[in-house]
Amino acid sequence: MNPLPDRTVIVGILATLGLVFALIFWTVRLSPSTEPPMLWKEQPTLKAPQKAPSGLSQPGSLI
Repeated sequence: MNPLPDRTVIVGILATLGLVFALIFWTVRLSPSTEPPMLWKEQPTLKAPQKAPSGLSQPGSLI
């Protein structure tokens, strides 16, 4: 039994890897996503919090 040339072995390994990756991506693409999309728990507020005027200090503030 004669050993295979190096080129033949390398081409065979690359072809096998390419086939494996193609099958993986094909199955991932064909199967629908079973996980629901991520949703935020809190909805954004409609109003921005109001700031006190710069000359007035709020009770309990240090500055």
